[in-house]
Amino acid sequence: MKALFDQGEAPGLVAKAGTDVIGWIQIDRRAAFPRLASSRVLKPVDELDVWSVSCFFIDKRFRRTGLSLKLLNAAVDWAHSRGAAIVEGYPIDTPRQKFPSVYAWTGFLGTFRQAGFAEVARRSDTRPIMRKALGDDRED
Repeated sequence: MKALFDQGEAPGLVAKAGTDVIGWIQIDRRAAFPRLASSRVLKPVDELDVWSVSCFFIDKRFRRTGLSLKLLNAAVDWAHSRGAAIVEGYPIDTPRQKFPSVYAWTGFLGTFRQAGFAEVARRSDTRPIMRKALGDDRED
């Protein structure tokens, strides 16, 4: 990851507290994530040009603080400013209040709902495909 940043590529956004990176979200065009196309559960719903939120990291000291929602909203805005019309995510949907963080790297359903995403497909009980359509009101 550091090598990508050092090359000037931005595979996502980071959140910082002072000089410490406390969170990260990966977002790019869906085509940048070829494993999605071959996934039984997460394969594309259609051929629209969507951007995908594929991964979150939140420092354990900052979990349950709303940081993932802030990162998600910032990532949507960032993608929109680069021409995205639709952003898609693949959160975990579990009825349990506490869930092992190792399985939560794609985010939680509630966070995506709070950010205005709607479910468009579900091929697994625990892994919906969520989308947010973005208006054409970005500043060029």
